[in-house]
Order: sequence, then structure tokens, then C-alpha cells
Amino acid sequence: MTTKKKRIVFIINPVSGVRSKNRLKKIIHRKLDPTQFDYRIVYTEYPHHATEIAQNEANAGTDVVVAVGGDGSANDVASGLVNTNTVMGLIPVGSGNGLAHHLRIPLSFTRSVEIINRFHTKRIDTATLNGKLFVSIAGVGFDALVAEQFDGRKIRGFLPYLLIIIKNFFSYKPKNYRIFLENKTLECKAFLISFANSDQFGFNASIAPDARIYDGYLELCILYPVPIYKAPRMANKLFLKNINRSKYVEIYKFKKARIETDVPVACQIDGDPAERIQIAEIDVLPKSLSIIAPYKKRKAQTYLRFWRKELKMQQPITSMLHE
Repeated sequence: MTTKKKRIVFIINPVSGVRSKNRLKKIIHRKLDPTQFDYRIVYTEYPHHATEIAQNEANAGTDVVVAVGGDGSANDVASGLVNTNTVMGLIPVGSGNGLAHHLRIPLSFTRSVEIINRFHTKRIDTATLNGKLFVSIAGVGFDALVAEQFDGRKIRGFLPYLLIIIKNFFSYKPKNYRIFLENKTLECKAFLISFANSDQFGFNASIAPDARIYDGYLELCILYPVPIYKAPRMANKLFLKNINRSKYVEIYKFKKARIETDVPVACQIDGDPAERIQIAEIDVLPKSLSIIAPYKKRKAQTYLRFWRKELKMQQPITSMLHE
């Protein structure tokens, strides 16, 4: 008796990330298990096209839809699959790849296809900010301003991202916020506030080291203004995954929150800029998405090894320096 093959669709964002996708078709053809899957590849043609494609595939009963891109592409595909029976896969080729890092999905094309072949699935939480879905992390403040300026740049990757951070860090003015949680109300002046389903922004920078994407909770992370001379140390804590130990950070677990400001502030959803807002309503959607992920966590990369890989994948920055 033969087992029915799963129908799988790869949605490729041709402009996402820092790596060429030309060889990905060959890798899929060579490495995807033909005894398990019948596959198709489709390309997005305009912003958020992946959501429409994923939604149509879910309605048609497709078994698996794979997002090929960064966190924004993953968000688009998840938005079309949330609360359906279609499983999401991920081949990370974006800039930051925060969701992939959290789920321990390899950045290698070949290894990420092998993860799909193993087909270990888990139900994870998603969340909404003012009704818009996010899978990994959303937020307001400085990181959202960086996302605004990073959006649409031809040169992608960590180095351009770092230059935008440095350019804005010294002039950015923290904003006043009113925060309403289920059992707590806060007023504060914050550098940024993140709503974390996973642990990180991307690039292995962990703003919420204890966040778990399957526990039914989000983490609200408040980063207070940091003296300039302490900024390098705080940045180091992001990558060493212990920023939660800093006196400039407060973290609260929650299922529902409301944030208010006196003036519109920058907002980001899974690394992509959203419309500036004065009110943010955040809700968790427990176990609302099925996703392919490794069964066991791979060994954590060393600090040096991770950055060697990141820098190796960057595009040449000559043109960026002449902008």
C-alpha cells in the first residue's frame, strides 16, 4: 500500500534577503524527498502577495506551504495559514531571520530542506497587534524607527542595519508610554517596547531570552534609556542573550495588553514597518499555527562562529558607502 504524497508549495520572495535564490530550485529538486512530496514553486509579484497565495493553497487543501524569505515573508505566509490545517515550512533567506534562529532552522538551503523532509511539526502561538498578525516579534520605538529606514533599501544584511542603528542612536528621543496589562498598569519613558512571541529581533539579537513560542504567553520587554557610555555593553547583552539581567530592562509575561502614547510612534511587525500608532492592542493566539521545525535543538553557535557566517553572507557594501 502506497502512502499518499503531501502537496507542498514553496513561495519565494525574489527580493528578500542577502543571498541568491537561483540555486534553490536545484536544491529542492535534488534534496526534497520525492517519496513524501509533490512540489510546486511560485514567486510573489507584489507586497503581501504571499498571504493571498498561502490562503488560496490552504483553501485548496494543500498540505504544506513553505515561506522562502525573511521574517516579513514568514509573516505573510503565516497570515494566510493561521487557524488552518495547512502546515507552514520555512527556508530562511532574509536579513535577520529571527523566527528561524528561534526555531533553530538552519540558514543553509540544503539543511533547511532536510528539516522539511523530516517533517516534525509543532503547534506554535501567533499574536496580533491592532488586528495584524505577527509570529516572532512586534514593537514600538527605536527598533521600529530602524525598521522604517531599513525598509526598501537595495543593500540588505547586518552591516547596513548596523549603520542605521548608529546613525539614529544618538539623536533618538525616548517616548512616554502608558501600559495596561491584565494585572498591572505602568507609565514610563522607554527607548523601545517589544512584544515578543519568540526571543529575538533577528541576527541572533535576543531581546526576550526566556520567550517561548508555544507557551500561550507573550513577553512585554521595556528597554529604558541607556547612558551612551553603556550602549556597547547593552548591545553585547543582546547577543549574549542576557539582556533580561540589565537594570535598564523590565519584562512582563502577558496574554493581552494595551499601550498608549501621546504622539504617534514608529511600529514594526516581524521586522517590517507598520503605520505609526498611538494605541496598540496586543493579543496572543495560542497554538494557532502548525510549523515544521527541528525535533531537537542543534548546538548553539559560538559568538564568533555566528558572526563569521553572517559577515560572509553580506553583499558587497561599496555602493552603500557611496549613498
